[in-house]
Amino acid sequence: MQYGILCVLCFSFLLAPFASGAWGVESEDLAPSPLSASLSSASLSSAPLIPMEDFFRNPDIASFAISPDGKKLAYKKPWERRLNIYVRDIASGEERRLTSATERDVSGFFWKGSDRIAFAQDKGGDENFHIFLVGIDGGEPKELTPFDGVKTYVLDDLEEDPRHLLISMNKNNPEVFDVYRCDLETGELTEIAQNPGNITGWMTDHEGRLRVAYETDGVNQSLLYRATEKDPFKKLITTSFKDDFSPLMFSYDNKLLYVASNLDRDKTAIYTFDPDKNKTLDLIYEHPDVDVSRLISSKKRKVITGVVYTTDKSHYRFFDDDRKQLQDVLEARFPGYDVAVLDMDDDEKRVIMAIYGDRMRGVYYLYDRPTDKLEKLADLAPWLKEEQMAPMTPVEFKSRDGLTLHGYLTLPLGVEPKGLPVVTIPHGGPSARDSWGFDSEAQFLANRGAAVLQVNFRGSTGYGKAFWEAGFKQWGKGMQNDVTDGVQWLIDRGVADKKRIAIYGGSYGGYSALAGAVFTPDLYACAVSYVGPSNIFTLLESIPPYWEPLRDMEYEMIGDPVKDKALLEEVSPVFHADRIKIPLLVAQGANDPRVKKAESDQIVEAVKKAGKDVVYLVKDDEGHGFHNEENRFDFYRAMEDFFRKHLALR
Repeated sequence: MQYGILCVLCFSFLLAPFASGAWGVESEDLAPSPLSASLSSASLSSAPLIPMEDFFRNPDIASFAISPDGKKLAYKKPWERRLNIYVRDIASGEERRLTSATERDVSGFFWKGSDRIAFAQDKGGDENFHIFLVGIDGGEPKELTPFDGVKTYVLDDLEEDPRHLLISMNKNNPEVFDVYRCDLETGELTEIAQNPGNITGWMTDHEGRLRVAYETDGVNQSLLYRATEKDPFKKLITTSFKDDFSPLMFSYDNKLLYVASNLDRDKTAIYTFDPDKNKTLDLIYEHPDVDVSRLISSKKRKVITGVVYTTDKSHYRFFDDDRKQLQDVLEARFPGYDVAVLDMDDDEKRVIMAIYGDRMRGVYYLYDRPTDKLEKLADLAPWLKEEQMAPMTPVEFKSRDGLTLHGYLTLPLGVEPKGLPVVTIPHGGPSARDSWGFDSEAQFLANRGAAVLQVNFRGSTGYGKAFWEAGFKQWGKGMQNDVTDGVQWLIDRGVADKKRIAIYGGSYGGYSALAGAVFTPDLYACAVSYVGPSNIFTLLESIPPYWEPLRDMEYEMIGDPVKDKALLEEVSPVFHADRIKIPLLVAQGANDPRVKKAESDQIVEAVKKAGKDVVYLVKDDEGHGFHNEENRFDFYRAMEDFFRKHLALR
């Protein structure tokens, strides 16, 4: 199953997804909570008005990773208002800053051995990430991919090879990615696989050998395999892009593949697959209600230890006693919180873990298994008090055509849940989903007195093939109706004040906000579009070059500009700006490679031409979403003023 061209507002681009078309977000099932349970939460004491900056400021320290030898921690901390990489010796406590980024935060990073760190940075949000290497003893970072206008992924960090990395770049052809071996000592790049023009993803085995690839003709995709790097790739399985058959990893003997598949079924499950025999073997795990596509494993013991899946919340199913025991020990230390194991050293004795919930952003700990010692590393937002945050409650309701829809409702504390202002936030993607957990935007708005509704509308992922396909060619139609039906559900129950409802979203959610203003002009009091497309024709014309191989797939999912011209005209908000009767706030990054600035320019011009109220915020140093702290503050300050004026929030 490939994903849509906008996907989630996801900003971790260092490690390559298996397929370049997949963009994007470690028990038992919990039944969805009834509405009555969510309403009772409002009996808690009212929270004081918390400064907007407290919800959106950079953490004081975050993103911990432990060195393979277990002796050092790497993490990100602000320096000159930008998140930079630091390293601390665990025994001595000595800390050193390794990077000096001042224009933009360092993006993802990882240990390369126990004495160097690789990291990624782009320029102004253009998503053309460059890879750098820096030693933990200080010194200037070495740029490994000094090519302008080139997007780079790390394909394999080659843990057992201290001198090399495998990377993929679109240096030769902006539409496709070739594979290179990068010599970390000399900086030499050796091409080891040239993309013939239709490969959307590559995969290595546990010895770093390039043995799997995915090719596409736009709507069909094929799994390619070779037993050794000397052999040519051969085609094993061809499926429609509507089907999922995704390799997750090789077995530790490098003979089998673990795959996520929904062939001949609705919900994706995990299987073993023999590529030499081209045969699916054993079912590893399935869930009756949701897709399962995430494995967890032990590199030291070379075993699959469990799976992760998400119903209303994320859950584990463990196959391994040692990993289950670790989880049980940690959860016993933190009853009432979700516990995630984030990283381990090579000996799996020292563990970085985090606890989190819907009312707390998260706390990092270092756990030493042999001594059972737990050390607190960082609270991501100690200035936000858990008792002042609002619970996020899973909910479900029926759409107008009988489809069961799931979502989340966050109610403000200390007020009766009747006649409340409401902000509905459709997620980005649209091939993505909202999940339970701390949500800064929902908490910010709830603190201002609004109920926040997040609906996983048809076309969202995680609920099976049929639910995903139900969103095809439904921009502004069935997908939008689901959002509308969620709002109406709150109105019917008396939760919402029907005169004080807003719609806000980013990326596809920004489109949905514009669509709400156009197609249901009497439902909303105002709308906010954040890096959202307004004209589907120009959106499809301006996709990044590396999405070009997937263009036909996008036409099937969204609409063909020629064959479906009438449909796309009907659902593109820019052509119907005269219907907008409500105030509009539009925010856009000037360097956005996914939703070009022209998308926001068009709708702002059209709304102004129609004589309507629109506020336009553009940041010249941002792309698809605002990363820099001061830009986030400007955006949410504008949103706060906007909603205070038009929804009478506090």
